[in-house]
Amino acid sequence: MNLTDRVAVITGGAGGIGSALARRFVAEGAAAVVLADLDADATRAVAEQIGPVAHAVGLDVTDEAQVHALVDETERRYGRIDLFCANAGVATGGGVEAPDADWDRAWRVNVLAHVYTARAVLPAMLRRGSGYLLFTCSAAGLLTAVGDAPYTATKHAAVGFADWLAITYRDAGIRVSALCPQGVDTPMLADGLAAGHLGARVIAASGAVLTPDQVADATIAGLAEERFLILPHPEVAGYARRRAEDPDGWQAGLRKLVRKLRA
Repeated sequence: MNLTDRVAVITGGAGGIGSALARRFVAEGAAAVVLADLDADATRAVAEQIGPVAHAVGLDVTDEAQVHALVDETERRYGRIDLFCANAGVATGGGVEAPDADWDRAWRVNVLAHVYTARAVLPAMLRRGSGYLLFTCSAAGLLTAVGDAPYTATKHAAVGFADWLAITYRDAGIRVSALCPQGVDTPMLADGLAAGHLGARVIAASGAVLTPDQVADATIAGLAEERFLILPHPEVAGYARRRAEDPDGWQAGLRKLVRKLRA
């Protein structure tokens, strides 16, 4: 996909990867970028910084009615949605003992929000015979977020759902990509480090933390090639192969890293 003259929607647009994508889309010549986030004030501030091409909307991605309203409003305002980036996500830092409320929120934000997106945008895209869905799924969806069971489980589900959509709708003109970065310098990582979450410490110890702008650059390249898996950290592909070929050895390596960090 070439972003020139395209209309894009980005959830989780108040900062981090979402705002970096918005800036890069505008630089690529997008006709309009709609930023949506639960933090409406921060989203408006980002849109104002970007300029008149950007439009801000307050949105709770776990509310399907709000997602449909966002899609309807955008289609009325701009005539179509060429690219919808379901980028909002949450981490918990918890294991099996995480309360049900944390599991439920992770499920609703990291998975059901993608389902709501697909339900809302697919009818018009299918009528046109074109459209693009970009889901921010995280490398945790291909590997494991050590120390965060809800994040790991829901990001795997997100990748699985994106894969299903790609198989089901590609021949109808719909493109789907799963964006799977590893460590990114975002508030989510900073909050995890401040709370002492094991997963955030593993990411920081890896020495492979990218900026949101670097993730946006990789995303543009992936969209241009219409790749299903967009991996800002290329090494993730090798990790995934190792995990598939030798799951016991892969788990042993991670256990060793965890023991080192805990010591």
